[in-house]
Amino acid sequence: MPAVARPIADAADDAVVAAGTRDAEALDGAVARLAAYDPAQVGLLLGTVVRHALEEANPDGLSSDDVRETLKAAVTDARQWRGDVDPQVVLLLLAGALGVHEPDPDEPPVKADVSARHGALLVAHLVDPATFAARLERAATELAQHAE
Repeated sequence: MPAVARPIADAADDAVVAAGTRDAEALDGAVARLAAYDPAQVGLLLGTVVRHALEEANPDGLSSDDVRETLKAAVTDARQWRGDVDPQVVLLLLAGALGVHEPDPDEPPVKADVSARHGALLVAHLVDPATFAARLERAATELAQHAE
């Protein structure tokens, strides 16, 4: 993993594991660390993991119904222990991960901590947190190859 991505990956791993175990205190701490990094880099890394998970779960292609069901399931799961889940933020993260949403420059961006929290909750819903570190490694490697 590129050295620049390591601290982001470490914080992301902590956040996803905390979300997977529903540890609110650990999630808040990891989200605070993630929010200190460039939101575009955090989003790109987590978004790549989300895209890979969706592609693996839907090898024949992803329909709008698949996205809708993923959104509904992720929000429902997260709301069982986090009352502050915003379905619109989860939808923006899903759309961004799939490359079908570009932020509107006239709209204020989602706050870094809100995006990081929702990203961790979405990833924890889609993947087994125990496999997340390996998935992060794969995503970081892919991103580094595209940057060359």
